[in-house]
Order: sequence, then structure tokens, then C-alpha cells
Amino acid sequence: MPIQQLCTVVGMSAIGDGTYWMTLEVGKMVEELGLRAGQFLHVACGEGSLLRRPISVALTLADEPENTAALIFEVKGEGTRWLSKRKAGDMVDVLGPLGNGFSVEEGGRYLLVGGGIGTPPLLGYAEAFHENAVAVLGFRSADRAILVDRYREACKEVYLCTDDGSAGRHGFVDAQVRDILEKDKNFTAILACGPRPMLKSVAKAAAEYGVPCQVSMEERMACGVGACLGCALQMADGTMKHVCKDGPVFSAEEVDWDA
Repeated sequence: MPIQQLCTVVGMSAIGDGTYWMTLEVGKMVEELGLRAGQFLHVACGEGSLLRRPISVALTLADEPENTAALIFEVKGEGTRWLSKRKAGDMVDVLGPLGNGFSVEEGGRYLLVGGGIGTPPLLGYAEAFHENAVAVLGFRSADRAILVDRYREACKEVYLCTDDGSAGRHGFVDAQVRDILEKDKNFTAILACGPRPMLKSVAKAAAEYGVPCQVSMEERMACGVGACLGCALQMADGTMKHVCKDGPVFSAEEVDWDA
């Protein structure tokens, strides 16, 4: 059951062009409510902003006396610009935990595929599975890349792709995913987060190689709890689900990619 509370900002730092890492004290959300990477918090961004902003959780830590959560976000408008100007000691109004994270199992082996700002929600899984994690990270260009060193510290292997070829492999992540699966299909699952076209391509590759795939979908959210119906997602069986309540993580097989 999500709760609304004021959370103290522990730290705020820029980690890229317009991208920020914010650490919050979140009460007992981790220990008692099970907050984990891949879920999201709905954050109020200033008095003049009516709608909260959904921000995915990258890392959680059950520290004493307060649990902490790391949120990594891009400045895209007035709300997130306001949030980026918070500093240690400030308070922000938070609703959470919301949504579901990726379903993983102890001892599993995972291929993590992140695109752009879809990279942060997978970081907690990289640092949890270490040698059992291989990561493919995609960005528009080298100057847009974030968290690459952190992934390299955590994972057995990290493959970097850029749309313009300015760093790593020139091209989209699905080509790299196919090359990896061609040599090694022994993954418990692929965990993917990023733009919808990327997720569609990764889901197709996973299906071709017979590897289970989970995808974290992104839609515009207003309420965050499934009441406003703004983040409805068409499923392959013809039903509708809501990204905020039923997701954001779904089995790739569930999603109607052509809707």
C-alpha cells in the first residue's frame, strides 16, 4: 500500500548534461514496504505544479535510522527543473512505493538492456547480480552516456552502443543483444528499460532466441495509482492494463507492440 510522506534530500548531484542523481531518506519504505529498483516514486515538484512526476528508483538501501532511495532523472520541464535545484536538507513530498520492479531469482543470470534514461532502473540489478549480470547500454551519443563506469564496476561484461558511433558500437542495442544471444542464450531473463522502439526490438530478439524478457514501459502518468486511466497500455490478449498500477514492468509477451 503506497504512502504519502515528506522525504529529506540527502544529496543531489549532476551526473550528465541535464541528468541528476538524488538520494532521499524514505522512512521505512525499503524495509517495511519493499521498495526496490525498477519501482517508482511519485514526486511533487513545487507548489505551482499540480501533477506529480513519476521517477524510477535506481537503488535502495535499508539503512538505520532511515531507508534511502536513489532517483536518477532528466530535466524535461519546469517540474523536474525545480526538483534539480533541491539540496541536502530540503524536503520533498513523495508518494510510494508504486508499480512493480523486475522479477528476479537468487542465483539467476541476467542480460540487462538499458537505453538512455532507461539505464538507471537497472542499476540495482547490476549491483545485486555482479558476475551473473551482463549489460548492454545504449545512448544517443557519448556525451549523453551515464552510469557506464558504475555498470563496469558491477557487471561481468558491459557493452556500450551509441546512435552516432561516438562511443562503443555504432548503432542500436538490439544488434548487440542479438550478437550476445547468438553466442550465449543461457540467461534466466533479459531485463530491458528504455524507449518503446528499443523495447520492441529487444523483445523480438528475445523471442527469436527463446529467452524470457521483461520490459519496463514508460507512459505519461497523472495519478500514479490507476485511477485516471492516463497510462493505459494495450496488451496482446486485447485487454488494457495500466503502466502505473500493473507495471511498469511487464513480460514482453504480454504487450501488443503494434498497438
